[in-house]
Amino acid sequence: MAELQSLSELGEEIGTAETSAPVHVQKLDQFGRAYATGKRKDAVARVWVKPGSGKIIVNDKDFTAYFGRPVLQMIVQQPIVATSRDGQFDVIATVAGGGLSGQAGAIRHGISKALTYYEPGLRAVLKKDGFLTRDSRVVERKKYGRRKARRSFQFSKR
Repeated sequence: MAELQSLSELGEEIGTAETSAPVHVQKLDQFGRAYATGKRKDAVARVWVKPGSGKIIVNDKDFTAYFGRPVLQMIVQQPIVATSRDGQFDVIATVAGGGLSGQAGAIRHGISKALTYYEPGLRAVLKKDGFLTRDSRVVERKKYGRRKARRSFQFSKR
């Protein structure tokens, strides 16, 4: 590397280094499925996406049987509807930990990541809607000398 004599030479040297956006490639296993892990609160979902008729299986049950509330069913389907791929992919998910709301969010996160691994072109749509961002909010730990995380014991003067 030669010593620079002026600022214009520095500009020329910086201009030669090309910066390119990361290239996202398709990641599939030997069965032609895309795998991703989704997380929310304490729930962890392992999700496989493959071409199919649009079935969503959660812990060996249909997702409508596993998630009784329509809001949770809608949360699970959001990435597929947002990318207008309903009826094109079969989703198989195993989820553990947390409650039903956290599990639905974890499956949504996993489906979004798996769809980007299967079709990298969908990444822009899913990222814009915020489906690829892991919701990092978790329950705050209980502190010593308090009844809950922040709630203190009731004060009594006598």
